[in-house]
Amino acid sequence: MSKPADIPFATTLLVRDACLCLHVQRAARALARRFDEAFRPLGLTSGQFSLLMSLNRPEPVPMGPVAQLLAMDRTTLTAALKPLERRGLVRIQPDPRDRRARQLLLTEEGRVLLARAVPIWKEEHAEAERLLPEGASALRQALNALT
Repeated sequence: MSKPADIPFATTLLVRDACLCLHVQRAARALARRFDEAFRPLGLTSGQFSLLMSLNRPEPVPMGPVAQLLAMDRTTLTAALKPLERRGLVRIQPDPRDRRARQLLLTEEGRVLLARAVPIWKEEHAEAERLLPEGASALRQALNALT
């Protein structure tokens, strides 16, 4: 069995200081914690807010487009929907055109909660944008270029 190669500590420092993936992950976690705390009085997480908002449409939506928008696979989306469904915020129903497929819709209770969450999001989002020295628009463009 061969001995694993030693990676110089300088490489560790390089990754710590330069790795885009690491820096985006750290920023995403910090931002999520910030919004989680803001939404806590409503019993929502930032991820749940995003999921509910993705369902705020005039018609029920298939799972595929929601999963794609949220950058998650269908299994992860299904797991994320379960607590929202139990709370009566979301309904999962068969697609009338294809009974094997599922459609998602925001219930009236979900709409009411989302309406309470939006002002919290607006305030927190504005504060987060103020913290960005180059502005949020440039950051959004840069992140979208990666996707």
